[in-house]
Amino acid sequence: MGLSGDSGRCPRIISPMPEQVTFVSRLQHRWQQTDSLICVGLDPDPARIPPSLGSEPHAVVSFCRQVIDATAPYVCAFKPQAAYFGALGLEDELAGLVSYVHERHPDIPVILDAKRGDIGATARLYALEAFERYGADAVTVNAYMGYESLAPYLEYADKGIFVLCRTSNAGSGWLQSFPDDDPTYLRVAREVVSWNAAGNVMLVAGATYPEELGRIRGVVGDMPLLVPGVGAQGGDLVQVLNNGADAAGRGLIINAARSVLFAGSGDDFAAASSAAARDLRDQVRTLQRTDRAHAKN
Repeated sequence: MGLSGDSGRCPRIISPMPEQVTFVSRLQHRWQQTDSLICVGLDPDPARIPPSLGSEPHAVVSFCRQVIDATAPYVCAFKPQAAYFGALGLEDELAGLVSYVHERHPDIPVILDAKRGDIGATARLYALEAFERYGADAVTVNAYMGYESLAPYLEYADKGIFVLCRTSNAGSGWLQSFPDDDPTYLRVAREVVSWNAAGNVMLVAGATYPEELGRIRGVVGDMPLLVPGVGAQGGDLVQVLNNGADAAGRGLIINAARSVLFAGSGDDFAAASSAAARDLRDQVRTLQRTDRAHAKN
């Protein structure tokens, strides 16, 4: 399946947005609407932004807006990384960028990558920050402190919560893969299933550990998974799809940041980002079709 404008393809009937709009319903609608599992991570490193855009904060905002507009046709979500904005004192600009996506591309949900983890009043304020100050549709969190650290986020039933499970970085195994007979990442996956009463709790599972990704999928069923580590970190798309896709061949939000954001370094950066996002989407589509063809034989 593909976009109705693709040459040689029959138009597809796109279902309207459901009456009760939640993060998950928006994500599922976007999967169907664009036939894309790609998420573009917005990690605007000022050192890599073309000098022609000027200085902060204008350069960061202009860079991100142009990348958003250029890649929007090919993505199911955007994922701004909070630290890139907070470190520069651009919290208001981050809120404005989320609003920009909602206004210009209202079908595309925004995942705030914050990896928050605390309890009590502090957790409640982190949830308020993510969902009310910044207006994000979903947020990444760390459940190391247990259910208490997630409870304030769960009060926002229409929002999405992505819990770190098996992260893509090389140094994570000492904790996440221990002990061998019942590794922490699987214990996290099982607990998240039990916490998911409203259907809005999901997991982060890195592309760089495809076997573990498959084990997580076996635990959580059709739960959406946010998958970093494709692109600059070297995750393999074939392995990600083979091990991580749900029963419908979807269920994944495959994040790419640097490989898309900085696909070009000149004034044509937006066009280069557009091409990189489109190429990645098309690679995933081709692999999905191959898998479906094999399944029929």
